[in-house]
Amino acid sequence: MHAGSSHVAAILEKPKEIIVSEAKLESLTPLFHSLLEKAPSWGLKLLGALAVWIVGRWLAQKLGRLVQTVLEKRKMDATISRFLGTVVRWLLLVVVVLAVLGMVGIETASLAAVLAAAGFAVGMALQGNLSNFAAGVLLVLFRPFRVGDVVEVSGQTGKVDAIDLLVTTLDTPDNRRVFIGNSAVLGSIIVNYTHNPLRRVDVPVGTDYAADLKATRSALERAIERVGTKVDGEPHQVFLAGLGASSIDWQVRVWCKREDYFACLEETVQAVKDSLDEAGIGIPFPQMDVHVDGALTR
Repeated sequence: MHAGSSHVAAILEKPKEIIVSEAKLESLTPLFHSLLEKAPSWGLKLLGALAVWIVGRWLAQKLGRLVQTVLEKRKMDATISRFLGTVVRWLLLVVVVLAVLGMVGIETASLAAVLAAAGFAVGMALQGNLSNFAAGVLLVLFRPFRVGDVVEVSGQTGKVDAIDLLVTTLDTPDNRRVFIGNSAVLGSIIVNYTHNPLRRVDVPVGTDYAADLKATRSALERAIERVGTKVDGEPHQVFLAGLGASSIDWQVRVWCKREDYFACLEETVQAVKDSLDEAGIGIPFPQMDVHVDGALTR
């Protein structure tokens, strides 16, 4: 009887692993209850943070565009208005990010120190971008060119489309979009073709050495009179430039409006050719004289 009862007791006895597992579950039960109690509030916080991010980003974009539109309506330069609109948009996005972090329970005060340290490390890694940003600010302040100007920078020629925080955007004459870092723009020679209202067209001309100088000058002056896109009252000029290897070198200089430059250039070249032809003055071209010594044999 004693042996049977011991056997039953052994069967009914629970393994130690099961006892330990039940003890662990009992210890985790309060944690599960706590999570279940806090889940609704955390869910509401996450939903609220997501809503703030979506609405805040939308507002940042709208306010950035609004600032740009208001400044443009007040006749402010398009370069400055676009730049300030971009700055306002990014500043508002930073505020939105801080608000979202605060809503999910992240202390922004302690986060500021972490961000400062991280910002230093990132700044060391992104020195080029920081220099681009600083150069963008200087470009907006000193304005060597504006949006809409035709410029030549870093070996590229095009119409300025935008000056952003990091890059300057150009549209080339063949309709290519070129992005140039602001630091590269500021560090290069900048040629602004449309800054001044007037431009001068220079057309080099070579004439025969046999041509009379006075007759040539008169023909070139008549050519200037034929140019319809020239600006009256400006010092148009026929200039004797030098004596070349095979021609007498002249230069015809005509002033025109900046928007008429290429039309004036083409018109001046055509007028010069017609006037020289009418005066019987030749324009030399490269030629080669071949002399054969000795008798020709079949």
